[in-house]
Parts: sequence; structure tokens; C-alpha cells
Amino acid sequence: MTFELSREHEEFRRTVRDFAASTIAPHVAQWDRDHHFPTDVVQQMGELGLFGLTAPEEFGGAGIDAADGPFTSLCIAIEEIGRVDQSMGITLEAGVSLGINPILTFGTDAQRKEWLPDLVAGRRLAGFGLTEPGAGSDAGATRTKAELVDGEWVINGGKQFITNSGSAITSVVTVTARTGTSEAGKPEISAIIVPSGTPGFEAGPSYDKLGWHISDTHPLTLTDVRVPEQNLLGERGRGYAQFLSTLDDGRVAIGALAVGLIQACVDLCVQYSLDRQTMGGPIGRKQGVAFQIADLEVMLHASRLLTYRAAAMKDAMLAGGGPSMKEFKQAASIAKLYTSESAVTATRIATQVFGGYGFMEEYPVARFYRDAKILEIGEGTSEVQRMLIARGLGLPVE
Repeated sequence: MTFELSREHEEFRRTVRDFAASTIAPHVAQWDRDHHFPTDVVQQMGELGLFGLTAPEEFGGAGIDAADGPFTSLCIAIEEIGRVDQSMGITLEAGVSLGINPILTFGTDAQRKEWLPDLVAGRRLAGFGLTEPGAGSDAGATRTKAELVDGEWVINGGKQFITNSGSAITSVVTVTARTGTSEAGKPEISAIIVPSGTPGFEAGPSYDKLGWHISDTHPLTLTDVRVPEQNLLGERGRGYAQFLSTLDDGRVAIGALAVGLIQACVDLCVQYSLDRQTMGGPIGRKQGVAFQIADLEVMLHASRLLTYRAAAMKDAMLAGGGPSMKEFKQAASIAKLYTSESAVTATRIATQVFGGYGFMEEYPVARFYRDAKILEIGEGTSEVQRMLIARGLGLPVE
């Protein structure tokens, strides 16, 4: 059995690749040094339609029929942008998976009409505030609280590591908060839409991160933030479950981001090993170098197949058939775990192939090396993925 992308998908890949090469690649090194978030380029990505690949036409989206693979198209776009720069790739990934999709999936008609047109067009960005200082992988430990008072949610708390949350074009952040206690005595977690500029809602200074220097990431504080009761996203008490569902898609998208990084490592290493001369010839003729690059190629093919298999499963589900949710969740975790860990290994190998030059910031492999590690952490750590995979096998792991 073979797995191949359609002709339309391959044509779309070339379009995104050309855009990334002409619009992002020439500037990315400087943006990385300056920790600059290029809102104009993000909006150009919107004009190209990249933020609307999974959205219906009524909100300005591409309106791609489920049978034609809208989620696969998104993964292709993330891979090709991530092949040039991971920060810009995560901006797209988070903008769709964590910004648009929760509102599209769980929002009311009024919420969709209010927020989606600008988000889908890339004119504005949205974030999702889940992580807190004491609630990361244990998202059920959320301490942010929201109380319903006179028809308004009054929210107090804080979030951290939130992507696309404080840029000049951020319009809204959906936050999880404790809105009560369930009959079983457990915290009731709900999701609430908080517009940027709401009094008491503040984004702190951008983090000084190891990698992803170009992406927009902030801590958030909410002090007596008041929003209308109708800003509740989905059912009250279902916010945690909604976000877990959102993460399943995001894990596959992170896999696509990792695939782009591994592809970049292969491309860079092949070219460098042909250009770099030592001991009378290119270093690529040495087995010690050539075999390492061969290993990269194997990781690339395995990572791409796992990612696009999971993406195809998602598209099949959108079309009303295909695998069960359990099967998709398992495939998503497998793809995320393997690709993210392979990406970290790939950047280490690439840096080794480049030798001393690989340690210099003027070479892209140094930037990719810094960017790779977070792939094993964001949208579910490697440990969480192993736990989920084990549970999918029927093991009672805690």
C-alpha cells in the first residue's frame, strides 16, 4: 500500500514553498536576532489563505471539501513554513489549531460571526490560555477562577507561555477557568472568550526564550476582568474536555512542524557535505558523515508518513467516515511523539555535520537546534504522549 498526496496538494505545497522562500527566508535570521514578530508577513500569510484552510467559506475560509483534505492542506502549509522558520510555523499552527478551531468547533453562531472573519483572513490572531504556573500537563489543576455576576463573568488569575497572545494584531484569547465545582466535587473548568483590551486583562513582556525568537509568547494576568455571559465558549464545565479535543488536532500539526524542521536539516546537511572540502574532497564522501545524513533521511520519511497518515485520518473523520476518535487520538500521539523527538535528534546530527560552523548563529542549523526542543514539550510533552499511547493499548498507566 502506498500513501501519496494529491496533485492539488502538491501544487499547494509548491505555492507555500515559494512564498516561504521569497517572503520569509531572506529576513528570518535578522528577525531571530531582533526577536521581531513580523505582523505584516503574518497578514500576508492570511492573504495567501493559510489561516483559512480548515474554515468554511461563510467565514472567509477556503471552504475545502472534507474529501479534499483541508486538514492535510494545513499540515502541508505548516511543514513548508516550518522548513524555513519554526517560529513562523508555530504562529500559523497556533493561530489555527488553538485560536480559530476552538471557536469554529465549539462557538455559537454569534461568536463565529464576530471573531472568525478577521482570524480566518489573518488580519488578527487569537490565542488559547490554558497553561498556568501550577497547571501545565495537569491542566485540571487550573487556578484561574470565573464567577458569574449580574450577567458577566468576572475572571481572576494568570496564564503563562501563551502563543499569539500579546501581538499588535491579537484580538482575543480564550482562557480556561474554574467556574464552580461539579457534583463529584471536582473543579468545573469552562472556556471563556476574552477580547484583547478588556480592562484588567494584560499581556506581560514577551518571554526571552531559548528558541522560537520570532513567535509571540506572553504571560497573561486577569484582574477582575469582566466579559458578557455569552462569551462562554461551548458548554459550561466542558472547557477542559474541549481543549483536550483541540490538542488532538494540534499534535498532528506539531508533527508537521517537526517534519519541516527535519527536511531543513536534510537539505542543509546534503548541501554542506557537498560544498565543504577537507582532505582532498567533500566531507560527504566520508561514511561518518554520509551515514548520519542517511539516518536523517530515514527519520524524515518515517515522520512524514506518520504525520500525514494521522492528517488523512482527521480528514476522513471530517468527511463522516474513517477511523474512530480513539484510533485518531492514538495516531496523533504517535505522530507527535516520534516526530518531535526525531526533530531534536535531527538538529543535533545537523549541528555535528556542520562542526564548528554549526555552533555559529550565522548558520541556520544553530537556530533550528534552539527551536527543536520545545517540540517535545508544547501541546503535550513526550511523557504525556507515552502515557496516552500506553492507555490506548489498554494499560492502566497513571
